[in-house]
Amino acid sequence: MNIAMLGSGFIARFYATSLHAQRRIDRVTMVYSRDKENAARFASDFGLEHFTDNMQEAISHPDIDVVMISLPNHLHEEAVAACVAAKKHVLCTKPLGRTAAEAKRMLQLVEDSGIFGGYLEDLCYTPKFLKSLESVKSGAIGRVLWTKSRETHPGPHSDWFWDKEKSGGGAMIDLACHCIEIGRNYIGKNVKPIEVMCWADTQVHPIDAEDHGIGLIKYANGAISQFEVSWCFRGGMDLRDEVMGSEGTIWINNFLRTGFETFTTGAGEGYVAEKAEVNKGWLFPVGDEAHELGYPNMFTDMFSAIEENRQPQETFYDGYVVNAILDAAYKSAKTKLWEPVILEDWRGDEGVSYEKGNVSYDADHFLIKEEKLPNGDLKLILRNKKTGEMSQKVKYS
Repeated sequence: MNIAMLGSGFIARFYATSLHAQRRIDRVTMVYSRDKENAARFASDFGLEHFTDNMQEAISHPDIDVVMISLPNHLHEEAVAACVAAKKHVLCTKPLGRTAAEAKRMLQLVEDSGIFGGYLEDLCYTPKFLKSLESVKSGAIGRVLWTKSRETHPGPHSDWFWDKEKSGGGAMIDLACHCIEIGRNYIGKNVKPIEVMCWADTQVHPIDAEDHGIGLIKYANGAISQFEVSWCFRGGMDLRDEVMGSEGTIWINNFLRTGFETFTTGAGEGYVAEKAEVNKGWLFPVGDEAHELGYPNMFTDMFSAIEENRQPQETFYDGYVVNAILDAAYKSAKTKLWEPVILEDWRGDEGVSYEKGNVSYDADHFLIKEEKLPNGDLKLILRNKKTGEMSQKVKYS
């Protein structure tokens, strides 16, 4: 498939590199940039046939099959509308919109027109995430109780990110969109997010938006999902996920401390990794950065989904749900209260159903805990089903 890339900056280059290295049958052949000089440079670097500073020209070019949006957040809706008008399949980088209302309009446009809409949430395609999600779905850790996702770094690379009007916010709209969707996958996308409690503040930078945020998302089945995001973290990019279940736990470290460490006096000038702040001392490179961030797996899913006429793992609807959760997070950061997640279009399970993992020990008791003691004895903590009284039983070794 021939692809028009809208945008010529940091993420567009990651996308193009990944596309041309993975399936190899899908090629970027056109690039649009608001700066024609940047478009020309991008075209030269990737060997593209066409470049332009006219978005409509890029999208409507007769050779283009798919349009990839890697533009600033405030331009997403305009670009999606243009793709719909031209009947071109569209893939949009995260976040889908600046607000749920904006995301819902884009979702409606794409669905009403019948074109393919893919949400480019790369961190839901990393090798470690996909492997861990497979374990969760197989029941390896039991019922998911809690998820935690952290993305922190010294701040984004382009000026528009720091502009609250253009981006839609600060660190949360930039980073928590990843964390929220990671948690939704683990808990189950059919489970409704109910409410959000969030703290956010501007701790370091002279901007109007938040540069640090922490949030809790409560789901209808009793699960809780936590995000930690910051543009104040020094030392590189820290990407970590945790999942706690009734029968097990998963810890993932995607970036920063992954088992690849080097030391240098600074004699070389090589690139280390995204958001790395120094190139001497102890460094933490990443072996295959695009792969570790999920780009090749993401594009394989997206383009295979187009060919197979199916939904991809991450859709525009997912982007809409993420934006709705973020809306509640921003409101909670102001009110200091639990704020409801407003989903005008909910397509999952209805109702609130808190699951309880009560395990019977015998007809009269629940089993609270079973523990092997240092001397080999087995201790059982029990609760009487009728009276609620706690007791313990020891099976001697």
